[in-house]
Amino acid sequence: MKVIFVAGTAGAGKSLLTSKIHEYYTRNGAFTSILNLDPGIITSPYTADIDIRDHVDIVSIMRQFDLGPNGALMMANDLIASKIDEIQQEADRINPDYLIVDTPGQIELFAYRTSGPYFISNFVSEQKVGLFLYDGALVTTPLNFVSMALLATSIKLRLGIPTINVLTKTDLIADKISEILRWTTNVKALENAIAEGSDGETYILLTNILRSLNLGGFAQGLIPISNSTGDGMINLEAALSRILNLGEEVED
Repeated sequence: MKVIFVAGTAGAGKSLLTSKIHEYYTRNGAFTSILNLDPGIITSPYTADIDIRDHVDIVSIMRQFDLGPNGALMMANDLIASKIDEIQQEADRINPDYLIVDTPGQIELFAYRTSGPYFISNFVSEQKVGLFLYDGALVTTPLNFVSMALLATSIKLRLGIPTINVLTKTDLIADKISEILRWTTNVKALENAIAEGSDGETYILLTNILRSLNLGGFAQGLIPISNSTGDGMINLEAALSRILNLGEEVED
């Protein structure tokens, strides 16, 4: 069993991309299952084979501990770690080739509290990889792009697994994709774009961040994906196979 953790900011398209990856692998003959780790999700574009909501109930937490929605979400996310044995047993019983994990929408609750890194570190599998989603609707400006790259780097450090960066919602930003991808490999082009739209203080701050992150290319290899159509899935699967399968790709 090889595990793919799908992470990103709220609204970046984690659940939809999870469903697209599942469809792609299944269509090409791989036995694939989905683990929903978001205790606050109401509806999703997939049917989870394993669901944290079977073990952690937000409404019950609110009632039992007299908490509001935010407090209940914090507690629910912390409880994820306490349910790892039950979830591991379910996953081992299913024993898929690939287990795709849809992580909580509030990335800060999963990555920066103890439960997320603990779960990833202690969940037993052959290989693990993370996907960090750059929300295409948010990263069309240099300032937002650098901010997201900084967050992606921080999340990678917290979760401690190999990470692939994915640009989502490409169908909504068709006119900006080539420029965004150029920023990932050409720091000078990004610095010039920052200079055009920033004051001196912002420019200095952003360029200093860039120079700290970019020793070798902080977002190099950013893979564009359309969450609605699945365009780009072949490139994403190839990147996943390089980590999970030593380059042996699923037949398309």
